[in-house]
Amino acid sequence: MLIRQETGSDFDAVYTIVQEAFAAAEHSDGNEQDLVTELRGSAAFIPELSLVAETDGKLAGHIMFTRGSVGGKTILVLAPLAVLPEYQQHGIGSALIREGHRIAAELGYEYISVLGSETYYPRFGYVPAAQFGIKEPAGIPSANFMALKLRPEAPQLCGFLQYPKEFGL
Repeated sequence: MLIRQETGSDFDAVYTIVQEAFAAAEHSDGNEQDLVTELRGSAAFIPELSLVAETDGKLAGHIMFTRGSVGGKTILVLAPLAVLPEYQQHGIGSALIREGHRIAAELGYEYISVLGSETYYPRFGYVPAAQFGIKEPAGIPSANFMALKLRPEAPQLCGFLQYPKEFGL
């Protein structure tokens, strides 16, 4: 498996990956693939943190981290993470997350937030975001609102997470 930065020639395949991955997801609005397209054109987009997983010469997964903020401090938002259904449960999502964390730390980011499965993301070090002073926007379940501190010396945060406007939150 190869994890690499997404390129323009990957956009159509990524659209399909995200659409298929979320088609049967328990918590989905059905527009995750359009969100990816919108985020690419936004000020929140970080090209180095839009990654694809290639296996057997085929794109099988995608992850995107974009800029958000808490109390005026920039943090990352992990969303979405998508793996084609036939490639799920093979470690592709885990590999994308770990590589994203590595690159984010190299780029100097201190925190990553995620709204996701409270049984999946803790295995990567995510804990309730409130532990770092990050408050969830109204309507978001606190059990699914988590964060990861990438740098031990990062200062405590205090405030609500401001998602990129493309999220509509």
